[in-house]
Amino acid sequence: MKLLLPLAVVFGWCACAHAGSGEGGFQERLRERGVDLHAGYISQAATNVQGGDRQMWRYADEWTFSASLDLEKLLGLDAALLQMTLTDRNGRNLSVDANLDSLQEVQGIYGRGQTWHWTQFFYGQKYLDGHLDWKIGRLFGGEDFASFPCEFMNLALCGPPPGNIAVNAWYNWPVSQWATRLRASFKGFGYVQLGVFEANPEYLLTRRGLDLGSPSSASGVLVPLEVAWQPVFDGRYAGSYKFGAWYNSRRATDVGERRTHRGSHGAYVNFLQRLTPSATGDANRGVSGFLNATFVDRDTATLDSQIALGAFIAGPFASRPADQLGLAVGRTHANSRVAAVVRRKSEYVAEVFYRLQIVSWLDLRPTAQYVRNPGGLAQNEDDVVLGLRISANL
Repeated sequence: MKLLLPLAVVFGWCACAHAGSGEGGFQERLRERGVDLHAGYISQAATNVQGGDRQMWRYADEWTFSASLDLEKLLGLDAALLQMTLTDRNGRNLSVDANLDSLQEVQGIYGRGQTWHWTQFFYGQKYLDGHLDWKIGRLFGGEDFASFPCEFMNLALCGPPPGNIAVNAWYNWPVSQWATRLRASFKGFGYVQLGVFEANPEYLLTRRGLDLGSPSSASGVLVPLEVAWQPVFDGRYAGSYKFGAWYNSRRATDVGERRTHRGSHGAYVNFLQRLTPSATGDANRGVSGFLNATFVDRDTATLDSQIALGAFIAGPFASRPADQLGLAVGRTHANSRVAAVVRRKSEYVAEVFYRLQIVSWLDLRPTAQYVRNPGGLAQNEDDVVLGLRISANL
């Protein structure tokens, strides 16, 4: 599978070739024929100005190369697509190298193996005018379930929350699994969806990153169910209210006793609500608030809950309509069955960022984090972390 690396280079070259060609360029002509290519880059540089046992800078990044093939245009298959995404993660982890002792990484882009991954490889098909949507192939858990953008740098505030604490059961981007997902949408309400993911810890191994096959250690399935209500209040305040739960049939080790359980489970809510009407003349400007809460069974999880609350202010200044300000606070709670031994409780984090949209495909994001009780230990010095995220999408 190492021969797949040149494929990523081709995707990146094609996307970069479009960067200077404008509308109607190479990439646009491919899209008209049913081939949509993209390349992306995200970096996170961070330094601890307080906390840890030494002050240092650390840098982590991720490259993304993707291709979406419109099979209706290419092969005449109605409302069908093939999605392929490769990712490559690199860099070092400030939380570990500076001994911050945090429960959640201060660089969310780090983790799950600093290597290449097949992050998506699936066939998608829509039926009944799009009311029924089916996927099958290599998917990641947070692709559709508990989906939440990774706008903040601290992992407690970044991405689909179940993957942040149920780390042995739920795999987020960039790790994918063989899976299938079926979603039914209902006009005026939202949707209901069900998924089945192969439960296999070998997907986390670095040597499996570019392996599209199914490793031999499959030992169960992860089955998530999600119901989403998507109202629009007063015609101006759009909301998304997701309620989900999952069951993993793979046997799990008890956190406090020498025994195993037949499976593990958890539940979550993801709320996102527009709070203000759009600014005059610009529908994209305004304030949105979010609440994420995830709970995992206490028999098998060392971290049993995580809650995050925050707001996004799009276009905070009339002169900068494409910029964004983000503020959030979060709590990650250590399971008391484990904490009884090591006296861990909760870790709290607050983060603020300002996204400077330099051009349509490039933004810079200075950020500041404050972590109270790192590791859930009151005796640890609080962490103050400053960082800079750079994001490019072609």
